[in-house]
Amino acid sequence: MMHIRRSEEEIAANRARYEEHQQQGLNSAPQALPGKSEKPAPAIAEDRIIHREIIPGGWYWSTRVKANEVLRIALDEGFSTLSLIAWNAADTTERLNLPDTVKVQWTTGLGKGRVIFSDMGKVMFSIVEDSCGAHDVLMGGSTASSNAKKYPGANGPALRNTRDNFVLLATKAGLDKRDIPAALALFAPVRVDAEGKFLWRPELVSDGDYVDLRAEMDMIVGFSNCPHPLDPNPVYAPNPVTVTRLSASEPVADDLCRTATPEAHRGFENNAFAAL
Repeated sequence: MMHIRRSEEEIAANRARYEEHQQQGLNSAPQALPGKSEKPAPAIAEDRIIHREIIPGGWYWSTRVKANEVLRIALDEGFSTLSLIAWNAADTTERLNLPDTVKVQWTTGLGKGRVIFSDMGKVMFSIVEDSCGAHDVLMGGSTASSNAKKYPGANGPALRNTRDNFVLLATKAGLDKRDIPAALALFAPVRVDAEGKFLWRPELVSDGDYVDLRAEMDMIVGFSNCPHPLDPNPVYAPNPVTVTRLSASEPVADDLCRTATPEAHRGFENNAFAAL
C-alpha cells in the first residue's frame, strides 16, 4: 500500500510540474509572438535567389539547403496545400518531428516566430514570415486510399498522392519509406472543434499567402503538392506552388525565432551543442 500511495503521489507531483511548465509556455508565447506577415510578400533581390522551382499540382520536388538559407513557399497561382518533410543532411536518421514540435511548444498552431523541431530536440526550421498561420501538424498528407475515397470513379496518374510522392522522393535520396516522417501540410486550414473533430476552415488561407522558412541546419527537404484529405473540393485540381531558395544571411542577435520562447531557446542550445 505504501508503494502504491507513493507512486500516486509521484504521478500527481509530475503532473503538477507538467501543468506548471505548460502554463508558463502558454503565457509567455502570446506576449512575444507577432501577428501574421503582411501581404503581398516582400520582393526578393535577384542576387539572393539560388533557385526557384514551380511545383506542378500532383508532383513533388526535393532540394538541399544550407544553414541560414531561406525557403519562400508561395501561393502565387492560387490555393494549394504543400506538404513538407526534412532530414538532417549530415545524418538522415535525424528528421522532422511534428509531435515534438507540438509538444515542446504547447501548441498545434504554427506561425511567424515559431520553430520546427527534429526528433533529436534540435531546431530544423524557423518560421521567419507567415501570412496565414493555417498549417496542419496533425493529419498529414493524402494517400492512395484517401484519394480513392475522395474522388470515387477517378483513377490514373493524375491522382497522385503525397504518401507515394514521398516514397519516390525518399528512394531517390537513398532512403527507405520507413525514413519518411510525418509531413507538415502548409496552407492546410485544419482546426479542431470542442469535440475533437477536424474542421476545414478555407477562409484562413487566400491567394498570395506565403511562408518563409529559415534552415537551422544543412538539410534535405522534400515537398509534395497534392490536395489535403480534408479539402472539400470534389475535383482534383491543385495549383502550382512556387518554392524559392534564398542565400544565407546570419540572424541578428535578437532574432525573433531564437528569443521569443524558452522552448525555442533550448532547441537552439541543442543545435549549438551538436555543432561543437
